[in-house]
Amino acid sequence: MTSLSVEMLAADAVEPITSAGNAQLGIAVLAGIAVIVLLITKFKMHAFLALTIGSLALGSFAGAAPARTIASFTAGLGSTVAGVGVLIALGAILGKLLADSGGADQIVDTILAKASRRSMPWAMVLIASIIGLPLFFEVGIVLLIPVVLLVAKRGNFSLMRIGIPALAGLSVMHGLIPPHPGPLVAIDALGANLGVTLALGVLVAIPTVIIAGPVFSRYAARWVDIKAPEKMIPQRPSEDLDRRPSFGATLATILLPVVLMLIKALVDIVVDDPEQSLQKVTDVIGSPLIALLAAVIVGMFTLGRAAGFSKGRLSTTVEKSLAPIAGVLLIVGAGGGFKQTLIDAGVGQMILDFSKDWSIPALLLGWLIAVAIRLATGSATVATISAAGLVAPLAADMSTSHAALLVLAVGAGSLFFSHVNDAGFWLVKEYFGMNVGQTVKTWSVMETIISVVSLAFILLLSLVV
Repeated sequence: MTSLSVEMLAADAVEPITSAGNAQLGIAVLAGIAVIVLLITKFKMHAFLALTIGSLALGSFAGAAPARTIASFTAGLGSTVAGVGVLIALGAILGKLLADSGGADQIVDTILAKASRRSMPWAMVLIASIIGLPLFFEVGIVLLIPVVLLVAKRGNFSLMRIGIPALAGLSVMHGLIPPHPGPLVAIDALGANLGVTLALGVLVAIPTVIIAGPVFSRYAARWVDIKAPEKMIPQRPSEDLDRRPSFGATLATILLPVVLMLIKALVDIVVDDPEQSLQKVTDVIGSPLIALLAAVIVGMFTLGRAAGFSKGRLSTTVEKSLAPIAGVLLIVGAGGGFKQTLIDAGVGQMILDFSKDWSIPALLLGWLIAVAIRLATGSATVATISAAGLVAPLAADMSTSHAALLVLAVGAGSLFFSHVNDAGFWLVKEYFGMNVGQTVKTWSVMETIISVVSLAFILLLSLVV
């Protein structure tokens, strides 16, 4: 869905790979997306191949040299796999440990016992929002997937009824609430107050996540009535387990990366001095890779050993967890490659050029610019940074609260309608076993609801604060 660190985003700002005018570039974007959709839906081509061909087609239509198009695509694929890919692999290992040890069953059994069928979507959105507060979207996905799929399977729920609330909780936290990279960069660019932005962000996030999660999931479950895909549910050979981990140990293992990242975020806010030893330590242990790696290592003892696994069985469990995600990694990586091709072609700058003469209120302007860049490039964080940079002069004369609302408006726009140029689109599609049309009707619509509903609440708040 996005880059995994603010530093990685600097790499997006490169010399355009083509000198095409805005009109030709706009046509090239539409043609590239059309090629991808056509290859997948009409010719049933694998998404990895379709995204690769679509990226090459985009470069050709834009008049870029083939070598430069290939370089952009491979760079985007490489950076996406380097960031998201490692997290997906670690998440798959943790998920397999959870499933094989019976830990995931323990969590699911407890949730099903405590929550009624009517309240289950609300329980999922609450869990996802808490877990998603300090986590990147991709990390939250890989942590929650085993629980979401097992709750849907064991409780005989439509996958959308359980999955949409979880995705909504993660996505709202990612787009609106610091310490996620997009909101943090926007706060810095606009000179907004972090505490005020956080407080107003929570006010906007609560009603937004309710509408886009539990409420919308009712309709999504009717439009796309599917069960949890068997191939994505780690199969647990339950008959040969004499015992399984306790609920407390399992929950502590899942929450370990959440706690480590939250500690890092709090230290970054309170200390705010990269030279301090404490911040140096938390920057390491709170990075997504180290936090998830720590959870995997701890899980080998709290989950694997607690279930009576031998060293050999632990090794086998890790090995078996990686094979099913190979296709997911390639598709998500290719989505990142297509996104980078769009950015390197100068699509973001094209949107900024068009928006310079728009005469509309600042909050709506920030949202619209972020929407346009999001639709064109597929990156929520790139959209946030670009839009924040463009509207930064407007924030100079704003009150503290309105500068914070401008940050939130830009973040809301950056979530609008995730589609085929967003690596997150493919991540959700593959994990939930949907086709492109089903993913658009559920995930893409949910993202749009989050964007529009949060803007509505931001504009309402602007009238009273």
